[in-house]
Amino acid sequence: MVTRFDRSRAPQLVRAARLDRGMSQAELARAAGMSQPNVAAIENGTRNPSEDVFERLLRAADYRPSVAVEERAAAIVEAGRRYGLSEIRVFGSVATGADHITSDIDLLARVDSGRGYFDIAAFTDAVEQLTGFPVDVVVDDERRPAFLDSTPMAAL
Repeated sequence: MVTRFDRSRAPQLVRAARLDRGMSQAELARAAGMSQPNVAAIENGTRNPSEDVFERLLRAADYRPSVAVEERAAAIVEAGRRYGLSEIRVFGSVATGADHITSDIDLLARVDSGRGYFDIAAFTDAVEQLTGFPVDVVVDDERRPAFLDSTPMAAL
């Protein structure tokens, strides 16, 4: 199993997921089928979990994309600047608090003049790398780039 989350950040992610869920280390350990001392060792960085254990812990705590978005908000905005996206807003399950580990991150953004598909794709990839969650970007219609209207899909 290949985890989509950055294992080098296991202590922070496991702790954030557990606290978001209001679980003790013992409760998380029980839910993940492991011992509390192992969870403690992972959270304090003295034990590096395998990909399987890391994913199991995050699933047991139902690590939500909203936690990742809140933690990485400044980096997401910076990625937007780098790729010509601004006024980035969250909508969908993350915005309403109905998100779960299986949720994606829905973002609405404006695209700067002169930017194109590759910029949107690069931004999407950057946010996925930052958060570990799939990302969908919807371009704000008010200043919708002309290149989006020239595609066959625009006629639908």
